[in-house]
Amino acid sequence: MDNFSIREVPKLIISILIVFVAGAVGTLYTLKEITTWYVYLAKPAWTPPNWAVGPIWSVLYVLIGTSLYLIWRKGLGRKDVQIALVVFAVQLGINVLWSLVFFGSHSILGGLIMVLILWVAILINIFVFYRISRPAGFLLIPYLIWVSIASYLQYNLFILNP
Repeated sequence: MDNFSIREVPKLIISILIVFVAGAVGTLYTLKEITTWYVYLAKPAWTPPNWAVGPIWSVLYVLIGTSLYLIWRKGLGRKDVQIALVVFAVQLGINVLWSLVFFGSHSILGGLIMVLILWVAILINIFVFYRISRPAGFLLIPYLIWVSIASYLQYNLFILNP
């Protein structure tokens, strides 16, 4: 990170915490459903094991939060930064809504629709961030890859659980 100062550590921590708090809200709808409703769904053989999902999301949250920090540090007074932060907030909100729709409402079709909307929102987020900070855009690529896998899994759940 260019010209990183120790005074920016709180901004970095806040950025990461914002993402983890959003993740925690989603987890409220997810956690109890993993061992009740979700466990009984027919799933493809390649479905990631439940124990791996938490650590994967934790790494992704750090990357996503760091990406947010790289944009925030460019200055909240910039119009492009303001737009980027709105795009970020929308995609993060969609991420939380996916948990509510899929796990909270037990809607496989709704989850499929939400994850596809999330995928598009992340792609837009990558482009908007990349124009301001290339590293910020690149840091979101693992998130897009993971949501691509989740989208395909969600599609398979829809097919396997009519």
